[in-house]
Amino acid sequence: MGVYRVRVSTGTSVYAGSKNQVELCLVGQHGEAALGELLKASARSGERQEFKVDVSEYLGLLLFVKLRKRHLLQNDAWFCNWISVQGPGDGGAEYRFPCYRWVQGNCILRLPEGTGEYQGRVCKKAQERLRVWREQDVQDVEARAWRAGLVRELSKQNVAGTGVKETGEGHEAVGAETMRQSWKEDAISGYQFLNGANPMLLRHSIQLPDHLVFPPGTEELQAQLQKELKGGTLFEADFSLLDGIKANVICSHQQHLVAPLVMLKLQSDGQLLPMAIQLQLPRIGSTPPLLFLPTDPPMVWLLAKCWVRSSQFQLHEMQSHLLRGHLMAEATMRCLPSIHLIFKFIIPHLRYTMGINLWARNGLVSDCGVFDQVVSTGGGGHLDLLKRAGGLLTYSSFCPPDDLAEWGLLEVKSSYYAQDALRLWEITYRYVEGIMDLHYKTDVAVRDDHELQNWCREITEIGLLGAQDRGFPTSLQSRAQVCHFVTMCIFTCTGQHSSIHLGQVLNLGNWEFDATMEMVMATLPTVNQATLQMSIIWQLGRRQPIMVPLGQHEEEYFSSPGSKAVLKRFREEQAVLDKEIEVRNENLDIPYEYLRPSLVENSVAI
Repeated sequence: MGVYRVRVSTGTSVYAGSKNQVELCLVGQHGEAALGELLKASARSGERQEFKVDVSEYLGLLLFVKLRKRHLLQNDAWFCNWISVQGPGDGGAEYRFPCYRWVQGNCILRLPEGTGEYQGRVCKKAQERLRVWREQDVQDVEARAWRAGLVRELSKQNVAGTGVKETGEGHEAVGAETMRQSWKEDAISGYQFLNGANPMLLRHSIQLPDHLVFPPGTEELQAQLQKELKGGTLFEADFSLLDGIKANVICSHQQHLVAPLVMLKLQSDGQLLPMAIQLQLPRIGSTPPLLFLPTDPPMVWLLAKCWVRSSQFQLHEMQSHLLRGHLMAEATMRCLPSIHLIFKFIIPHLRYTMGINLWARNGLVSDCGVFDQVVSTGGGGHLDLLKRAGGLLTYSSFCPPDDLAEWGLLEVKSSYYAQDALRLWEITYRYVEGIMDLHYKTDVAVRDDHELQNWCREITEIGLLGAQDRGFPTSLQSRAQVCHFVTMCIFTCTGQHSSIHLGQVLNLGNWEFDATMEMVMATLPTVNQATLQMSIIWQLGRRQPIMVPLGQHEEEYFSSPGSKAVLKRFREEQAVLDKEIEVRNENLDIPYEYLRPSLVENSVAI
C-alpha cells in the first residue's frame, strides 16, 4: 500500500519509441497490482517518463514487473531500456528492472529486479511463483536457441529475419599496407602465422611430424630441421584438416585444394621464416610429395606460399572464424532464465550474434551463397570441413593459458597474439571472479544451482553435440570452475573473435596482381571471383563505426554497488593494458592491435 514512483527509459536507437499503449503490473512477494494503461510507450527515442501511482494492495518486496504492449491497427515495437520503481517501503529505496530488448506483439514480458538481492528473503509462496516464472522463461530462451547444435543447423535455409545492425565505413586494418608491399617476403609469410589473421595454427615442434616425408636428395634439409628441433627453434603449421575435402566447381571450372605442412624456424631477432612446404599428405604406394624450399626458383617458391595462403583462408573463415567464433558464441545462448546471474552477465557479449549468424547461414554458407560462388571449399566441402573441425574442438583450445602452453607459444616473444591474449584473459578472469564471488559464496552454492548445471550440460551435450570427451564439462563443481568456464565464454565472444575478425582484410594481402607472373596468375581467381571475395572480406573484416568496445556496454543488468565496482575495476585494468600495447606498438614495424581492449568488440557482432 502506498504511492509508487515509476520511471521508464526508452532506447536511443532509431525507431526505439512507439505509439502503442503499454500495461504495467508490479509483482511483489505478497501480491501484485495492475497499473492499467498508465504507461504510454514513448514516441521518441531516448526519452524517459516518470509518473506516480497510488497502490491499494500490499505488495511487499518487489520481485519483478510485467509489461504488455497493446495495439489496435499497427504493431509499433518499443525498445525498453529499463524500468525503475521507488516504493513506500525499504526506506524509499529505488529498484531497477533491466530490459534492453524489444517489446512487441501482445505477449507478456516479465522483468526481474536487477540486484537479485531478494534471494532468500521471500516467502514460500513467492518462491513458488518465481520458480514457475523461471521455468517458463527458460522455455522462451530455448525456443530462440538452435536446438540441433552447432553444425547441423547450417544446412537449414530460409530462416526469416536477421536483425543485423546497419554499418558504415570502417578503417583499414593495421599492417595492410605493409602486407601489400612486402607480401612476397618470407618474413611476412612467417609473421602471418605468429600475428596474422589466423594465429591459431602455429605449433612448437617437439619432433618431426610423422607425415613429413623426405624425398631423395633432401638430406641437407633434414639435417637443418633436426638442428632447429634440437635448438628449440622449430615450428610447424599443419593444414591436414583439409585433406580429402571436396573442392568446388565455379562457373564450370574445377577448383583445387591442398593440405600443406609448413616447417618454420624462429630466428634470434624474432622473425619466423618458412624452411619447407609440403603441399599434400603422403599416400601409401605413391611417390612422396614434393618439398618446396626457399632455394627453389623464385616463382616456384612463391607459388607454394600462395597455396599455403589459400589454405590459411579456408581454415580461417570456416574453422577459426565461423566455428570457433560465431557458432561457439551462439552455443552459450541456452536454457538460462533472464533473471539468472550468468544470463545477465553474458548477454551483453551476445549483442547482434544471432542476427549476424542468421545472415551467415542464409548468405555466406547456404546453397548458392558466397562460399559456393567464389571459395574453393564451397559447394558442400565447406560444410564437411566445418563438421570435421567441430568434432575436434577441445575445451583447452578455447582457454589461452592452456592452449598457448600446450603448443609452446608462451615463450615466443615475437608472438604478440600470445602475449596479448594471455593478458586479456587474465583481466577478464578477474572480472568474472569478482562478479561470481558476489553471488556464489561457497562451492556448495555452485553445485546446488540447478539452472547453472543445466546450462553447462546443455552447452556441452547439445550445443557442442557431445563434447565431454574433449574436456568440456557437463557440470561445474566449484567457484573456480565456474569462473574458468564463464571466462571462456566471454573471451570467445570478445578477444578471441577480435583476434580473428580484425585481421581478415590481411587475407587479401597475398593476392596482388603482377603481369609478369604467368604461372602464379593462372592459379588466381577470376576478376569477378576476386572482386566478390575481396568485397565480402572487407565487409567482414573492417572495424565497425558503431562498435561497442569490450566492457563498455551501456546496459546495466546489475544494479548493486558491488557489481558496479567490479565492472569499474575491469575497465581500469583494460585501460592499463591498452596503453601498454600502444607504447609497445610504437616500436614495431607492424603494430599488433587485434587484442587491444579499445578495439576489441564487446560481442560477436560482425
